[in-house]
Amino acid sequence: MLGTLIHWGIDAVLVSAFLAGIRRTTGLTPKLSDVPNKDIRQLLRSYLEFGEYVFDFAVVIFGRSSSFERRS
Repeated sequence: MLGTLIHWGIDAVLVSAFLAGIRRTTGLTPKLSDVPNKDIRQLLRSYLEFGEYVFDFAVVIFGRSSSFERRS
């Protein structure tokens, strides 16, 4: 049971970071204004902001690694 919860949590973080990457490269983002409940809307906004944080963290880590290089 605990393993399943951890797996779902990691999957949720990966999806959020994936959405952050899409937002950064294309400008597309989920339309949160269509969510009728303001509490759920705020929860989703926080979820997406966490994905931005994870994405930024990954960029910093990969940028410091000698295994990755920047290309134009």
